[in-house]
Amino acid sequence: MKKVTLFALLLVAALLAACAAPAAPADSSAEQEPTAESATTEESAEESANAASAEEVVAADGSISCGDEEVTITYIGDPAGSHPAAEAATIERFKEVCPNITVERIEGDANVQNLLAVYLTAFEAQSSDFDVIRVDVIWPGLLAEHLLDLSGYVSQAQIDSYIPSLVQNDTVDGQLVAVPLRIGFGMLYYRTDLLEKYGFDAPPATWEDLASMAQTIQDGERAEGNEEFWGYVWQGSAYEGLTTNALEWQVSNGGGSIVSPEGEIEVNNAETLAAFERAAGWVGTISPPGVVSYQEEDARGIWHAGNAAFMRNWPYAYSSSTESEAVNGNFDVAPVPAGDSGQGAATLGGWHIGVSRYSAHPAAAAAFAAYMTSAENEKHYSIDTTSPPGILDLYSDPDIQASMPFADPAIVEVTTPRPSTATAAKYNEVSTLYFTAVHSILTGEEDAQTALELLELDLITLLDQ
Repeated sequence: MKKVTLFALLLVAALLAACAAPAAPADSSAEQEPTAESATTEESAEESANAASAEEVVAADGSISCGDEEVTITYIGDPAGSHPAAEAATIERFKEVCPNITVERIEGDANVQNLLAVYLTAFEAQSSDFDVIRVDVIWPGLLAEHLLDLSGYVSQAQIDSYIPSLVQNDTVDGQLVAVPLRIGFGMLYYRTDLLEKYGFDAPPATWEDLASMAQTIQDGERAEGNEEFWGYVWQGSAYEGLTTNALEWQVSNGGGSIVSPEGEIEVNNAETLAAFERAAGWVGTISPPGVVSYQEEDARGIWHAGNAAFMRNWPYAYSSSTESEAVNGNFDVAPVPAGDSGQGAATLGGWHIGVSRYSAHPAAAAAFAAYMTSAENEKHYSIDTTSPPGILDLYSDPDIQASMPFADPAIVEVTTPRPSTATAAKYNEVSTLYFTAVHSILTGEEDAQTALELLELDLITLLDQ
């Protein structure tokens, strides 16, 4: 029954996302008065969670307390084509530690807006259909009221092992609502063999360099008969991935960060206008016309086929690139190019692990979340996925360094966060307005100046509510 109900939730959320705007629905649960039944359900879930948290599931020495009861918990994992093998290995290792806890893994939606819609739909119903979830780095503030405070379960020693800024990100109103599994940041993948072939000594340092190099390589490869070759692929679909790309264009050009930490709206300015017009000029020239519908896996598919000189993507694509016959041994990564500001910008991403407040087995779910984000598992997981870990000491581990030459703890200090803290629970709506406006510029549906003026007015209306 649990699986049937969860499938229904996934189906309903997917249909809603397909029929409505690409954004997930805003969380309106706070505006509705709870019924007596829902209040009782929430109180019961909270009482259960509080009772279970009386004893930490992770001891100071790192050992996991599994309890004695045979239970099954459900985990909403990575989407197909991402890291299913690494997650399956994690579950197997956890089973050796806690043989009484069975973890059922369900693939999450690859579109983060749809995934968020699934979560919000289930949380609105206070459903116990899933126990452990992946939490995007931008979601703690939005989902906090529905997530368990893990500080009552995870030892302080383990919490202290995480990168401090990530713990701060996951702490909402004094409650640790998620724990970091992996971080991410935008990177530029490039073909070393093609740069050498066409006489380039280094990857592009600026967006102008990238456009010029991409055009040269694209023209050369097509002249040799590969009509499917493109200079640059990235994520241009109207979803959160476009926000991460556009923010890099904007910040690197000195245009601000959508909404500043002080709450100032920063979109309607000459620097942002120039950045977006430049990106629109890539569509159909050095980038496929269809790039305006690309998400991460779409870009990765073209790259892996050997049909792109450059790709903007996350660290996860590094390991899979080594499995591609077309690019293995012929690629490297570099920082995202700089704009007119003289500096590049890499949007901070990553996935954290949270436990539903409505879980019927909070202690078991917390034990799995704690194990997933332990040093033991994060080392395996990071190497398997080439995803930088959330634990600081692992960056000095020789095996981590060998598998991820790009992994540097200092990168956390120079990445660009999305304005999820400044906009709190309204971030999803802010991002939706932003990527919708940018998408209209990329497709030519709206001229850039008009789109930014309208975006500014929409953000003022939203944030002044």
